[in-house]
Amino acid sequence: MTPEARLAAAAEILDGYLAGAPAEKVLTNWARRSRFAGSKDRATVRDHVFDAIRRRRSAAWLGGAETGRGLIIGLLRARGQDPEAFLTGQGHALSPMTEAERVVPAAPAGNVALDCPDWLEADMRDSLGDDFRPVMEGMQERAEIFVRANLSLGTREQAQARLAAEDVQSEPEPLAGTALRLGQGARRVRNTSCFQEGWVEIQDAASQAVAEAVPLQPGARVLDFCAGGGGKALALAARSGERIFVHDADPGRMRDIPERAARAGARLEILDGMQLGRNAPFDLVISDVPCSGSGAWRRQPEAKWRLDRAALDHLQTVRQEILDRVCRLVCPGGLIAYMTCSMLRSENEAQVEAFCAGNPEWNLELCQRFSPLQGGDGFFLALLRRNA
Repeated sequence: MTPEARLAAAAEILDGYLAGAPAEKVLTNWARRSRFAGSKDRATVRDHVFDAIRRRRSAAWLGGAETGRGLIIGLLRARGQDPEAFLTGQGHALSPMTEAERVVPAAPAGNVALDCPDWLEADMRDSLGDDFRPVMEGMQERAEIFVRANLSLGTREQAQARLAAEDVQSEPEPLAGTALRLGQGARRVRNTSCFQEGWVEIQDAASQAVAEAVPLQPGARVLDFCAGGGGKALALAARSGERIFVHDADPGRMRDIPERAARAGARLEILDGMQLGRNAPFDLVISDVPCSGSGAWRRQPEAKWRLDRAALDHLQTVRQEILDRVCRLVCPGGLIAYMTCSMLRSENEAQVEAFCAGNPEWNLELCQRFSPLQGGDGFFLALLRRNA
């Protein structure tokens, strides 16, 4: 595919997304009916689509319309490229620009320039302070790819050398002792023997840092209550060598855990709701709770535009219900590691303060934020200890 055809395909996919379909679903359907598109074509089209979604407000402003075509025009202008060079109408390119589209608007300002929903600005400013602008600008860019070196199999340096031998370049990431930031060849990492033999797992550096900051005692009984795909449970298993129990309200989210655990040589045991009580109490319960996902908007930009006040308020209730449930699963003297990939104070400090106020047998031992300005996603960790 030509560069012009890739942009036209991205515009078509964006129209499907703007009509209400998940971008991943539209991309998958496009790829299935576009067998002529090679792997590089698909990767480039995907990048165009998600770059445009990250900048949905500012790209629509610069492109003159919130349509797939408008977002592509605006995205090209944001990149410093002339849209007329790509909208030629030749081959499979988008049709030439109209006179109205040739009028370049003034540079966007305020929340439009930062791609920040207006209703969320006050909360974001209150939570981020002076970091509000640089963080929101960072959310407009593509996230880097990190892997976690599986220290149960070898050192980070050995994992780095194995990746290099398969033409995947990486460098140590200071945020976590297990983290490698991928460079050239990053998209091929899943095809390497290093990945397939469990030496590395794809995991954001801040997520690794959060798992690294959780205290682990030898022989501790550990439950990952909101396990999802099992990333943090795998990291804890690599640290301890112990069996880690995993649970999720949606069992479908855990479908890859057995394969991932086998690849990494980890002992993860899935518990359903009935089995939780029979295996309690636990010394440590990891609660990576549902949240706005604002710290991970670079990776999941659709979440920013789906979120509204009603959803944010509902999530607060869900988190409180989770804390009320997991606190009954922890033994005296045990810990809850409360985690979010959010940057909002209402989902982080305010949530744990409210929990402690209503549950005097629990004490807050640690609050730690990880900012996207440090390189990884935005993350939050609170350690809550139950009185002995």
